[in-house]
Amino acid sequence: MTTTDADRAVIALLRENARMPVSEIARRLGVSRSTAQSRLERLERSGTIAGYMVRLSGEYDAAQIRAHLLVTVSPKLSGDVITAVEKMSAVRTVHSVSGSFDMIIIVEAPSVAELDAVIDTIGALKGVDRTMSSIVLSTRIDR
Repeated sequence: MTTTDADRAVIALLRENARMPVSEIARRLGVSRSTAQSRLERLERSGTIAGYMVRLSGEYDAAQIRAHLLVTVSPKLSGDVITAVEKMSAVRTVHSVSGSFDMIIIVEAPSVAELDAVIDTIGALKGVDRTMSSIVLSTRIDR
């Protein structure tokens, strides 16, 4: 589906607050409530909006320790590695990337010890050849 500037405006508002009432979306876009509702339903039907997520408080988020784990995997075992990390609740995101590493796995935990255990667990997976981790010290922009 091709998205219009109006669609992107709705998406931007929902990124601010996924629970924003349709009446507020309409007001902020300067359109009628029915127009905003129609646009939102069309974005949902087309799959452009696949769901809504929880945005956690800054306080909760600040209490989590996050790391980017760069991972090199054996090519024939990358599917097994992805299946294994998908089951780990500490794994937030897995990116397949180009370059000297094959994946970037974003992990988070409430303590350094727990984060260390997660990183060790991933490093010990069959198919993982090498890892390098970077702990996130602060987040400057998060959209």
